[in-house]
Amino acid sequence: MQVCRFDNSSIIDRAGFDDEAKLLCLRFIDAGCYFYFGVPRSLFDALCAAESAGQFFNEHIKGRFRFERDPDQRRFGPGRGA
Repeated sequence: MQVCRFDNSSIIDRAGFDDEAKLLCLRFIDAGCYFYFGVPRSLFDALCAAESAGQFFNEHIKGRFRFERDPDQRRFGPGRGA
């Protein structure tokens, strides 16, 4: 899995991508980890290169892919969770 971090984002901490599964994992600062299914690799690459990860997410990912919250994560909020 390839990972990129967003040091300047107030919404997204990091993203991971599994090429074989076409699975995007986003770790939100306040909401924890979510898995997005059927995401093309090119979208992950563009997210990692985006000037604003949050804006890119809202424009290109949110509402366009099936997603699930990470079932292993049990808590929400800053500084909590896995």
